[in-house]
Amino acid sequence: MSRAVLSIGSNLGDRQAHLRGVVDAFAPWLVAVSPVYTTAPWGGVEQDDYLNAVLVVDDPEAGPWEWLRRGQELEQAAHRVREVRWGARTLDVDVITCVTTDSAGGATPVRSADPALVLPHPQARHRAFVLVPWLAAEPEATLEVDGRARPVRDLLAELDPAERAAVRPTELTLGAVSR
Repeated sequence: MSRAVLSIGSNLGDRQAHLRGVVDAFAPWLVAVSPVYTTAPWGGVEQDDYLNAVLVVDDPEAGPWEWLRRGQELEQAAHRVREVRWGARTLDVDVITCVTTDSAGGATPVRSADPALVLPHPQARHRAFVLVPWLAAEPEATLEVDGRARPVRDLLAELDPAERAAVRPTELTLGAVSR
């Protein structure tokens, strides 16, 4: 069994519909969904603001590569193109972290250095647009940093106040968890 945290974002087309499509697709495994936030683009490329959210998902049949595959299929269905690094996109689905659970209930964070799926996500701890929604969805969340679990709340507090303030709540919702 694995539990994953997925960061989702969109800044092209019907942004809310793109995010809602991800929630609908992951509904069978959805544990928590954050509120929707608007954020300025990250990475220095001129573009429109993003809508961002975080999903917490759990599936006894899925591992980290399955979460990645499912997210990439949704990106393709939304006609995502990867022409400019940190450029505008219809949909972005990132696997931030994945934890496997054994039959005795022990949880083990998945680590991967594969360039196609680095886990935990190497930049998540530096990105308020990931940490703010994640904390809203899972208030006791932790992220492995340098081999140890760190509270997401502490990682967020370490970021520049201007970056935290740039993640602004919206009135938009993506639906309730019905598990």
